[in-house]
Amino acid sequence: MKKHFIAPLSPYSVTMSVYDKENPQFLKESIDSIINQTHKTNDFIIICDGELTDELYEILDNASCAHSDILRVIKLPEHVGTAKAANIAIKLCKNELIGKMDSDDIALPERFEIQVRRMMLHPELDIIGSYIEEFDSDTGKAIAVRKTPLSSKAVLEFARQRAPFNNQTMLFKRSVALACGGYDGTLQRCEDYDFMVRMLSNGAVGGNIAKVLVRYRVTKDNLQRRRNFRNTKAFFAVRWKIYRSGFSSFSDFLVPCAMQLALFALPSQVTGLIYKKFMR
Repeated sequence: MKKHFIAPLSPYSVTMSVYDKENPQFLKESIDSIINQTHKTNDFIIICDGELTDELYEILDNASCAHSDILRVIKLPEHVGTAKAANIAIKLCKNELIGKMDSDDIALPERFEIQVRRMMLHPELDIIGSYIEEFDSDTGKAIAVRKTPLSSKAVLEFARQRAPFNNQTMLFKRSVALACGGYDGTLQRCEDYDFMVRMLSNGAVGGNIAKVLVRYRVTKDNLQRRRNFRNTKAFFAVRWKIYRSGFSSFSDFLVPCAMQLALFALPSQVTGLIYKKFMR
């Protein structure tokens, strides 16, 4: 009988950044979800973006002691922001494949096994994401599934107005991220969308898996953060930057900005419906 050779799954790195406002229990659950993957990472980098609380340091110290062979905790002396922290992590990664993870979400056990296998089966892919399941942080109850476009063509089209990947599900090639310059360190908001678009503009091929691989924590503050003036201003600035780069049309700039303006200006009861219907 002819035997079929099955290649081992490629190694991958995972990056995460933590700042002082994080919930220690959420951080622990997020770290545990990476440690307990069916295809385990050999390189897990956590960036401490400035000074943290004693509770957060305790969680990180315990994880470092238990998993010193794979976990590296990098402590920055001052807060530099998400984009700059991400760039530091990318440069430190020792694998070509890099997985993003947020410090309060939960990766399902098979997340990276599925994503790495997809990348190996389709070597033309430079970025792969997946669906996420939003869940109530207080009860653990599922709220909704946030879906993203699947094919590379659909990803490109979708990206002209909105982020084509759920950020916390991204697995991308380190070389591709470095080739586009990494994250824009001047941005304090919407840096993930800008990063995705610049990789795609630089020729990266992306896709998504039609399966929930990460659970996204929803708290009472989520929608309120989307409604504040600082976030709205940053939303406009990044989309204007993308339009000026030639990646999107003027209508692609106007449509999402109009929805974001409505989210900012209208009563919360109405904006909640807008977000659930059009912006999830």
